[in-house]
Amino acid sequence: MMELSAGKLVVKKSKFYAHLYLIQSPSEMDAIIELHKNKYSNANHHCYAFIFSDSSGDVVKHFQNDSEVGHPGKVLLQLLEQNDYNSHVLMVSRIFGGIKLGVGGVSRAFRKAGSGAITLSKNK
Repeated sequence: MMELSAGKLVVKKSKFYAHLYLIQSPSEMDAIIELHKNKYSNANHHCYAFIFSDSSGDVVKHFQNDSEVGHPGKVLLQLLEQNDYNSHVLMVSRIFGGIKLGVGGVSRAFRKAGSGAITLSKNK
């Protein structure tokens, strides 16, 4: 795995840490999840999505909401699809700031954090 970009977004005291990775195999997800759980040990949720296309052209798409409201994993998958990313993981870890954002607010925050990581990778 190779980290392409990382960014932080704060919304109503909640912190969203977004990272974009290039992967060689979906099996790298375990290491990425473990990395985020260690790096952001105070995070309540580690949501992600990945798209991976192997040499035979088979495409695997997967997302994980990690019990967060608003289907943020699906939102992250949509961002990868919209940007034509392949063999990439978009991971966002959220540290709850004490103010509920609601379903729509959570989705918007994850979308904004994920979009930020994608924009940062394109500007490198």
